Amino acid sequence: MTRGGSDKVRDEPERRCIVTGDVQPKAGLIRFVVSPDGQVVADLAGKLPGRGIWVTADRAAIQKAAAKGLFSRAAKAPVTVPADLADLVEAAVARRVVDLVSLARKAGRAVAGFEKVKGWLAEGRAKVLLQASDGSERGKGKLWTPEGGRWFGCLTSSELGLAFGRDSVIHGALAAGGLSARVVEEAAKLSGLRKDDGGRSAGKDTKSA
Repeated sequence: MTRGGSDKVRDEPERRCIVTGDVQPKAGLIRFVVSPDGQVVADLAGKLPGRGIWVTADRAAIQKAAAKGLFSRAAKAPVTVPADLADLVEAAVARRVVDLVSLARKAGRAVAGFEKVKGWLAEGRAKVLLQASDGSERGKGKLWTPEGGRWFGCLTSSELGLAFGRDSVIHGALAAGGLSARVVEEAAKLSGLRKDDGGRSAGKDTKSA
């Protein structure tokens, strides 16, 4: 309770990025730890033992941390950083997004295909719109970001297809609730790790929540 007698809103945990120095919610950061053999590894699930080293979920930030010796400075000890660390993190986050969308599909909270997605958008059922980064811009432009929802274009058509049990998918949508919040969190990280997602909203809506 606050002094005024109202319930205090629980703050989201925050951490400081070793590259930018900014303190921000953990949801926008990647946690790294140093393994027993002294190698820097990404702890995407947040469960590995050791002191966390936090970097903004951005490819350039991870590359700078590796190039400038910032991981060693944060660990206060010499560490080994994989040369392709940013690529490893990107691939792992992409896998998490695909897996989460797949779980949402199995729970009946995700659909794929232009007509089904358009139907969900029109009915207000969709909360997250997913569109393949390599899909036709003309086709993607015919759909719109859900009101009060989010749009992401960070997965390829083959990755979206994998999530929906198909060879290729261009359009997908998730309902509110369930795993949607986790998909949004991980997809936002992936957007920062990939160059080909301009962070733009799709179709008719030029803003995303």
